[in-house]
Amino acid sequence: METKNLWPTYTEDDLKKLNELSEEYKDFISRAKTERLCVSEAIKMAETRGYSDIKALIKEGKKLKTGDKFYAQHMNKTMIFGIIGKESIENGTNILGAHIDSPRLDIKQNPLYESSEFVYLDTHYYGGIKKYQWVTIPLALYGVVAKKDGTVIDIAVGDDENDPVFSVTDLLVHLSSQQMSKKANVVIEGEALDVLLGSKPLDAGDSDDKEATKDRVKAGILAILKEKYNFDEDDFLSAEIEVVPAGKARDLGFDRAMVIGYGHDDRICAYTSLAAILDSEAQDRTSLCILSDKEEIGSVGATGMKSHFFEDTFAEMMELCGEFSELKLRRALRNSCALSSDVSAGFDPTYESVFERKNTAYCGHGITFNKYTGSGGKYDSNDASAEFMAKIRQILDDAKVGFQTAELGKVDAGGGGTIAYILANYGMNVIDSGVAVLCMHSPWEIASKADIYEAYKCYKVFLKDMTAIK
Repeated sequence: METKNLWPTYTEDDLKKLNELSEEYKDFISRAKTERLCVSEAIKMAETRGYSDIKALIKEGKKLKTGDKFYAQHMNKTMIFGIIGKESIENGTNILGAHIDSPRLDIKQNPLYESSEFVYLDTHYYGGIKKYQWVTIPLALYGVVAKKDGTVIDIAVGDDENDPVFSVTDLLVHLSSQQMSKKANVVIEGEALDVLLGSKPLDAGDSDDKEATKDRVKAGILAILKEKYNFDEDDFLSAEIEVVPAGKARDLGFDRAMVIGYGHDDRICAYTSLAAILDSEAQDRTSLCILSDKEEIGSVGATGMKSHFFEDTFAEMMELCGEFSELKLRRALRNSCALSSDVSAGFDPTYESVFERKNTAYCGHGITFNKYTGSGGKYDSNDASAEFMAKIRQILDDAKVGFQTAELGKVDAGGGGTIAYILANYGMNVIDSGVAVLCMHSPWEIASKADIYEAYKCYKVFLKDMTAIK
């Protein structure tokens, strides 16, 4: 069964909506390059649509009823949005789940050092990356520095046109004969991914004291940080600073049919899921959208999908609706249906050998469903049921949403995972769905605007029309 390129099928109205959504998405990922920024932007968007913080509702003793909209966030890195439906929550909910963390470089706890009159930040890479892709490109710094007095300082430098940028250096080709003989996974070592910050020494005056003239470039950088941000070197111990590609998301190609940007995985699904629930009203079943953290490193930690935040928020929601009991919570989770909204590998003819043409995702052919992910022998995968897939086919066909099915490359070529299996642990029906992406996990990923549009349409239809699977 072949899928078709969707561009020839679009009306003028479709193209207008598609382009508007794409512009909004490009703006979002250009401004929200970290989990904290995604959460901050999402809260702003939600509050303008009438969403209330669940913590405030609990504190004020208010209840939730049909049509009410709420959000919950934890540690500024993970969020849940909800719209209370007409039916009892015990009958199940419709859930969109995406993640907002992306591969990057994180600075270490004691990162700042000077070597041969250059100053660097020592880093540890986060998530699966090809390390050689992160050298010689402009980089930006985002994050927070928390001081002992409770002050939290926001760091954002590298994306404003008046900002400096940073970089990881590489060896010149003229001296690279030994380096070029190495395997790709070690041609750049992890410990070599140190970010160049500066090279101008602080004036030490006429002092002959060796200590006074030692590490003067580092002293100069620290003086700038003190003046601009009011923090000292020791404050790096309680900092969370991420190193990400500098620059905005842009249209790609003369036809402007694609978007190139940092963080498509998985903010392309997070944004379309968020936009879908924000553009929805109360349905028969309660609607939820999860934006989780830490998926790229196994969904671990207090803000990852394996934490109890989702389940705890679900319980709080039921309590505010007057429905909570432990048994009803278990029934509600088991009766829910979910889309694990995550990107898939787009077919790239340059690297055709790792794809299986009949079961691959093509850019511009609509949202992609992966019945299972995992690797070799479906290891670590959730395998969605035939009945659930049939229901999805029905509601999407009825709504004229373009979709395709795929696997993540040839069976023995590799593979990957999502949050689907974590939601499936509750016994709910869940399947992976998302946008096909080229150059996944690279500093600059590529996706089709048509697939962004179809993902948004799919997520709206799912919230509206999905029913319990008998």
